[in-house]
Amino acid sequence: MSKPRRIIFVLLISLLSITAQMKITKVEPPNWWVGMKWNDLQLMVYGSDLVNVKVKSISDNLRVSKIHQPENSNYLFVDLHVSEIAQPGFYELIFISDREEIFFKYELKEREADDGQRGFDNKDVIYLIVPDRFANGDTSNDKIDGLKDQYKPDNHLGRHGGDLKGIIDHLDYLDDLGITAIWINPLVENDTHISYHGYSATDFYNIDPRFGNNELYKLLVEEAHKRGLKIILDHVTNHISIDHPWMSDLPMSDWIHGSVENHLNARHDKMVLSDLHAAAQTKKYLTEGWFVDSMPDLNQNSPFLANYIIQNTIWWIEYSGLDGIREDTYPYADQKFLSEWSNSILDEYPELNIVGEVWTGEPAFLAYYQTGSFLPRDFDTNLPSVTDFGIRDQYYGYLKGQRKLYDIYQTFSMDYLYPNPDMLVTFIDNHDVARVMWAADGNVEKAKLVLTMLLTTRGIPQILYATEIGMVGAEEHGILRSDFPGGFPGCERDAFTKEGRTDYENDIYDYLKNLLHHRKKYQTLASGKMIHLPPSEGVYIYFKISETEKMMIVINEGVNEAKINPNDIVEAIGAYTQAIDINNLQSKFNYEQSISCDGKSASIFLLK
Repeated sequence: MSKPRRIIFVLLISLLSITAQMKITKVEPPNWWVGMKWNDLQLMVYGSDLVNVKVKSISDNLRVSKIHQPENSNYLFVDLHVSEIAQPGFYELIFISDREEIFFKYELKEREADDGQRGFDNKDVIYLIVPDRFANGDTSNDKIDGLKDQYKPDNHLGRHGGDLKGIIDHLDYLDDLGITAIWINPLVENDTHISYHGYSATDFYNIDPRFGNNELYKLLVEEAHKRGLKIILDHVTNHISIDHPWMSDLPMSDWIHGSVENHLNARHDKMVLSDLHAAAQTKKYLTEGWFVDSMPDLNQNSPFLANYIIQNTIWWIEYSGLDGIREDTYPYADQKFLSEWSNSILDEYPELNIVGEVWTGEPAFLAYYQTGSFLPRDFDTNLPSVTDFGIRDQYYGYLKGQRKLYDIYQTFSMDYLYPNPDMLVTFIDNHDVARVMWAADGNVEKAKLVLTMLLTTRGIPQILYATEIGMVGAEEHGILRSDFPGGFPGCERDAFTKEGRTDYENDIYDYLKNLLHHRKKYQTLASGKMIHLPPSEGVYIYFKISETEKMMIVINEGVNEAKINPNDIVEAIGAYTQAIDINNLQSKFNYEQSISCDGKSASIFLLK
């Protein structure tokens, strides 16, 4: 390079360094609250030219503890301590560089009174909603300019327009059905391709505009609580979308595992975490591999990312007042982090419940993840609940004709493996696995038997949306998650109403609603101790027992009427004079004689 050109080049560099300006474009969390146990806060500051920045606070009630400058000058991490005597309001932070100062107002809000509804347990029944496919209450947000995935209601993998307003509009329907809790698939922004399912986050602090906004989510929780319904957040710690802004500008080099060009692909061997003989590399493929190539794997070993995730979860709970969390792909994230995450959340909200999705059908592997497990591990998970794929696989296999009642009985017999089997979330179908009626291949009588077992055995039952109307769907996800009839513009009928349902749909709806309301009336069906007898000749008998009630449930899969001899069950629960069919309180059976149960049916008796 010639001398004049070298001088010009140096001048340009000098000019750029002089004119470069420190900018702050976003701060997360966007606010916090006074009176929180989590009062040591770490702000993630986005911007540019955040080099050699000092941060001062005007008030001692919001004190700057430490500043962390990552290698990427577009980010800054600021540790703050919120004083126990801090009052709600805006607190001024001053960001100071060599050339300028930026004054930033950070809000500490007053906490809203807890309405006492937090948590869910075996007295609840969870209704799972895929929001894009449930109901479209606001057609104005169907098409949002600039987003990658557009409204395509005729494409089974496209956006169909379901939203928060649609859920709010049908809360009365769910309350009348007998549901007590609602799990909604992720609602945060998914500005990526094939995003209707919600599991590819591009913004952790904002509801996707096609669903509504943060204020509408908060309203949903409030309206649900007015009806005694609980809301469960579907949360994803393991991965993000490849279109997340972080992926074009990583805060730190260790923010994710690997890179777009060079990363491990997840192997789905969930048992390796409890396997005493598992190689370290095998575990690495599970916890560091990308779930799919379009979902980069987050590195929770980064203390900054760990803080970000914990604070984000607490923020949503405090902001909205929600009642519980369903944690997606639980075994795939760092297990020590998840233990700390659960502990931090439950320390702040002791009544909250968290269920981890552990997709394996072996109780011995599932039990490893529940808090208090006696199975060998270096630390406790602090995870109260686990998805019971063990009993789900037996229910599904029974519907398909691949399992017998004895297999269901035998799986319940393995409950000694769990610290608390009553806290397992039980189900037959969900957004990932085939529906009840698909498995039953149209056999409604068999489906009713399994639905009865789901709602009267131990655990916290979960029902997939439209199961109550016998939706069949298919195994392919886009069709499995079909639109609820009547929830969308142009529907020929409204299956949310009796008049809009077919005879087939009303038959299943009425049966399930009846079961749900029996479960509310007779709390023993929900939370009583379960005692069962080995199935014999196509009849499975079990009991739910509390201090005030004793219930007997008879599952008769045979064509012919079954007659129960009282002598066969007296040792299990003691002698009673009557067994009253709760479906017809006028019909009382003499307990001294045999108790008759119709063929291909489930009977529920209150013992007197």
